[in-house]
Order: sequence, then structure tokens, then C-alpha cells
Amino acid sequence: MKKFAVISDIHSNVYALKAVVADARAKGVNDFINLGDILYGPIAPRETYEYLRTLNALTICGNQDRQIYQATHSDVQSNPTMPFILQDLGAEPLTWMRQLPFDSRVLPDSRPLSLPADIYACHGTPSDDLTYLLEDASSGRAVVREDAEIIDLLAGITAPIVLCGHTHLPRCVQVSTGQCIVNPGSVGLPAYEDDEPFPHAMETYSPMASYAVISQTTEGSWDVSFNKVAYDVSKAVEAARAQGRLDWVHFLTTGRRQ
Repeated sequence: MKKFAVISDIHSNVYALKAVVADARAKGVNDFINLGDILYGPIAPRETYEYLRTLNALTICGNQDRQIYQATHSDVQSNPTMPFILQDLGAEPLTWMRQLPFDSRVLPDSRPLSLPADIYACHGTPSDDLTYLLEDASSGRAVVREDAEIIDLLAGITAPIVLCGHTHLPRCVQVSTGQCIVNPGSVGLPAYEDDEPFPHAMETYSPMASYAVISQTTEGSWDVSFNKVAYDVSKAVEAARAQGRLDWVHFLTTGRRQ
């Protein structure tokens, strides 16, 4: 039986990532799918990159991966964390991020690549890494979209398993097409606030790291399990505090908005 550990939104939190990998391997899972937003954060960008590269994970690009390698001089000057990220990373991780694909069709076995994949992976939606696939946050908090709206955002993707990240909220939604859409939650940042495209917050109410496991059954269908992993949050908090990111300190320790 094929198994994948699905991870997303690490946000430079290598301490949470190591705990998630250890937990997945203890469950007999050694293949990883990484849905992006990997190195952006005030914790340990370069160390996260170096550790992730040892996993040989199938990795796609997230919106905040783009934010790093597309940053202009004014972007760097206006972002309190970007100078640290770029200095800590150096050139090699930027080159690596630039070649990451926007999305991926994952084949669970050795079938020819010309056949449709059982699993489709993206960061946000199949057409936009800034849009939430499953949730509408225009009210300030996440509300699951209507069935028809989710199907519209899938933009013709027919894979029975669709993986997405971006919201940091673990969720599994089955739509009327029979497709199962899985967001594994965030490995490294359990809450955040954002002003774009409207003010809103995402909260998990726990400091634990999140990931999912998808397992192919003998009948060819897929089981989904969600996992919450405790780790030494104090190390991530110390790093965020050193960069003056007290908002991240609160997010990391509580899983709640300010």
C-alpha cells in the first residue's frame, strides 16, 4: 500500500518539520509531498532548506516562496523579516525555489505518465497560489465554500485526490464530483493574520505542527488521516523573538491571532 505524508506551510520552522518527519517515519511513511511556503519566516530559513533537501520530497512552489525570490529592493526595505531571510538563505536556495513547479500531478504507482494522475497538488488553487480553495475568509474568519464554488475553483482538475495548502487549516472536503480535497494544515505556523485581499485571520488554537497522511487501499481508493505533533516550540519562539517578530511568537505559542 502506497503512503504519502503531505506537508505544507513550513515557514522556516525546521524544529516543527523535524518533529513531523520523525512522526511520519514512525508511522511507516517515507514519501513526502510538500505543498509550498517553505522558507519564508523569522526562524531558520537556511537550516529548513538543508534539512528538507535530505527528504527528496516532491515539492511545489507557494506564494511566499515567490515572495522571496521575486522581492524588489523596496519589498526588502518594507518587510521587517525579508532582509534576515535573504541573508540567512544565500543564493543556492533562491535558485532552487525558482525551479519549483506551480503544481504537480502525482502518480502513486508506475503507470505511464500519459495517464491521469490519482493525486493533484497545488498550493492555493489550480490557477492561483493566492486564493484559498476551500475557504472564504471575507468575513474575517474561514468559512468553507459552497460545493459549486469549490468545483469552479478546481478549474477542470478531475484527479480524485486534490491536495492544497495556504490556509494553514487542516481540512478534508468531499465535493459532489466525488473528489476529496485535503489541506494538511501548517507544519510551522499554526495561526496568522493577513490584510490581503481583506483583513482576516486563520487560527488552529494549538501550537502543534500539522500534517496529513494519504494511503492507497487495496481497492485503489485513498484513506486520509490528520496528525498533530508536539515539538519544542521554545526554539522557534526564541528565533522569532530574536528577529523582533512578537506576532509570530504569539502565533507559535498559542495557535491564535493577536
